[in-house]
Amino acid sequence: MTEQRPDPDRLLDAIRQEEAAAQRGKLKIFIGACAGVGKTYAMLQAARQKQAEGVDVLIGAVETHGRSETAALLDGLPMLPSRKLQYRDRLLPEFDLDAALTVKPALIVVDELAHSNVEGSRHQKRWQDVEELLSNGIDVYTAINVQHLESLNDVVGSITGVRVRETVPDRVFDLADEVTLVDLPPDELLARLAAGKVYLADAAERAAKHFFRKGNLIALRELALRRTADRVDAQMRAYRADRAIANVWQAKERLLVCVGPGGSAERLIRSAARLAAKLQADWIVVHVETPAQQRLPKHRREAMLAALRLAEELGGETAALAGTDPAETLAAYARSRNVGKLVIGHRQKPGWQRKLLPGLADRLAERAAELDLYLVGIDVQAPPPRPEPRTPIGTIAWRKHAAAVAVVAVTTALASALLTVFDLANVVMVFLLAVVLVAIRYGRGAGVTAACLAVACLDFFFVPPRLAFTVNDTQYLFTFALMLVVALIIGQLAARLRFEADVARQRERRAHELGRLSQELSAALTTEQIVGIAGERVLAIFQAKSAILLPDSHERVREAQTEEAPYRLLESDNSVAQWVYDHQQPAGQGTATLPASPARYLPLKAPMRTRGVLAVLANQPGLFDEPEDMRLLEACTSQIALALERVHFVEVAQDALVSMEGERLRNGLLATVSHDLRTPLTALVGLADTLADSQLGDATRRELTEAIREKAKGTAELVGKLLDMARLQAGAVQLRRDWQSLEEVVGSARRQLDTVLAGHKVLSHLPADLPLCEFDPVLIERVLVNLLDNAAKYTPPGSEIHIGAVSRSGSLRVTVEDNGPGLPAGREEKLFGKFERGESESALPGVGLGLAISRAIIEAHGGRMHAENRSEGGARFVFTIPQGTPPDLNDGDA
Repeated sequence: MTEQRPDPDRLLDAIRQEEAAAQRGKLKIFIGACAGVGKTYAMLQAARQKQAEGVDVLIGAVETHGRSETAALLDGLPMLPSRKLQYRDRLLPEFDLDAALTVKPALIVVDELAHSNVEGSRHQKRWQDVEELLSNGIDVYTAINVQHLESLNDVVGSITGVRVRETVPDRVFDLADEVTLVDLPPDELLARLAAGKVYLADAAERAAKHFFRKGNLIALRELALRRTADRVDAQMRAYRADRAIANVWQAKERLLVCVGPGGSAERLIRSAARLAAKLQADWIVVHVETPAQQRLPKHRREAMLAALRLAEELGGETAALAGTDPAETLAAYARSRNVGKLVIGHRQKPGWQRKLLPGLADRLAERAAELDLYLVGIDVQAPPPRPEPRTPIGTIAWRKHAAAVAVVAVTTALASALLTVFDLANVVMVFLLAVVLVAIRYGRGAGVTAACLAVACLDFFFVPPRLAFTVNDTQYLFTFALMLVVALIIGQLAARLRFEADVARQRERRAHELGRLSQELSAALTTEQIVGIAGERVLAIFQAKSAILLPDSHERVREAQTEEAPYRLLESDNSVAQWVYDHQQPAGQGTATLPASPARYLPLKAPMRTRGVLAVLANQPGLFDEPEDMRLLEACTSQIALALERVHFVEVAQDALVSMEGERLRNGLLATVSHDLRTPLTALVGLADTLADSQLGDATRRELTEAIREKAKGTAELVGKLLDMARLQAGAVQLRRDWQSLEEVVGSARRQLDTVLAGHKVLSHLPADLPLCEFDPVLIERVLVNLLDNAAKYTPPGSEIHIGAVSRSGSLRVTVEDNGPGLPAGREEKLFGKFERGESESALPGVGLGLAISRAIIEAHGGRMHAENRSEGGARFVFTIPQGTPPDLNDGDA
């Protein structure tokens, strides 16, 4: 093993990732082919082992399915009580996430990672609960079957005929810190099933005839083994990259196939596909884009791109690599992908050519000795190339060659001036510099022109005899030849440098555009914004028009309408988009499905489901031919799909919050109506029945009449509060502002509550010089009545209630405070919600609307209201309203 110095940037990034991982809990997943292999049993055994090591272990949720051996492992392990949630007509137990976060154990066991939570839970899926546990630094053990992985869901469904609805995104599985495969041979699993250790007798018999057929179990076992192996392979490649290990570790079979512009690319790809199938290996098809291939005829480039599309159809991965040396580029790419076998085409050459011009295989054998090379024979007599049409006169890039002539002419004039100071040998360097500049600026062809002209001008103008192409000294012929060779080599190197700079510039542009798209999409809050951003960025990146089609409630895709849509689909295009959405495969131009369509349609695949279809109409041909462009387009579709899914779940969360708030308010209203209305009405009926008794005396009748009046008054007050709250929310209350004295309003409120405040000491602290204030006296009186009533209700008899006011900065600040038990800690703001009570289980009368109504009245006046606990004990309610500008009395008198 050879290790090189790690990349500093990669090392810093790894350090940051390790620091972030140190704050996060560790996730261990126990995966199996199907139910009954022993995942939960192995998970509980591991948990007991951790408990024996002194780790704080808690069982959050475990399903034993009636298996006694599994249930026995729960003995001695602390269990977290489940949370009961109402679902339709019954209560269902659910994992209590809030309780787990409160307890915060070092390790918690949460079974069935793919479980869907009951409606009303914080998250829709249990894996989201697990992510929140991990983000709070809690280690988690969990279990999953392979059919619940999102990427394998359809594969398992096609094998077993059963499509499970509960899935887990593959990223959750891939980001696990540790994965343990729990494996059991199919025969042993079927024996456990027959013995009733998986399901009960009736269910086991049905399972054996359907899902648990031996062929299904073998296929599921292979899928579980392969998926686990893929994850281990990814870990190994990450390890090699972190430590800059150059040598290939052939832990997994992987082929790299190199194709060129020759006519045998398709044969090479088909041979590699058969080899990959025989070896059960992944295979990658690449072509190296060298400067020479940039000058290839169009039909040869199209043939090479067609070969890459064939590789994709046969199940291979494709990539386009840029480089000047194919051998060096292939070797570096093979090491980065941990490829152990390389397949290339080989054509027999004469012996002298093999010695003078070694082929790609010879150069690869020298530079990547650890790779296994597979040579596929290529026909020596390749089919004759299609004749290229003759380039019309006038279409040659004559401007570049004219520029080269001009540069050499200027250089000649400069050299003639320098010759008076420097020797001829030094002047030669000036011509070489001119050749380099021309090759960098105008390319290879212009560089060759400049090199030939530079030699000719040096001979004609500076070598004796001057103004003639003859030379007196034959040594100058060697100088001319050497200068021409050097000029040509330098020109080639400069052109190669320009090519590599152009490639780097294109890659930087792609990365920049993709990063900009991601940044803009991350700030989008609505679907309309995402559609607009996607259209703008696709147009900027690919110079192509685009449209996004989104599904409706019937799973029929329709074009998302925006104010400025750059591309409107034809009616016939919807059928193509619907096919793409249903089959989750690309279609349209450049594909094997409906290629006559003018646009390319790509499914917007997100982790949970396909969110729509992206239609792209290219303004120029060849957009869908280049693999690098298609990679960028696919990355854009992934970003758009993720943004659509994010917005969808934000809307779902908002709807859930609104629904939960509505449900809470409805329950509060029902509780109020059932208690605070039914109780006085029941009393009224009882009192009325008693009053109907003719044998009662006059004194008793008066007492009963007074009691009926009080109960009816309380009921009317309750209904009035409900109506007031409804009017305030509807904005139907109109303020009748008038200049009032606060002292009069306070006195009126106290008189209304004489009976309620009889057992309390009420003190008013109103300054004598308190100015008049402009407000609605009836509504402000209602606020004071509510605050004084609350103070009397929640403080013991004999308590003091203080009313104060002060004028400052154009506002009137009023306080109502007591020396009672105070407000519940942390709930000062929540008390202003509708149907909120200071004591949720209190038997005191009230509906929890008084403070909500009071705050709404104060805010209607343009003021603010809040509550707080006094430092010396008790509660304080404060509201502030604008004082207003008093009228000018002198103007009124006039």
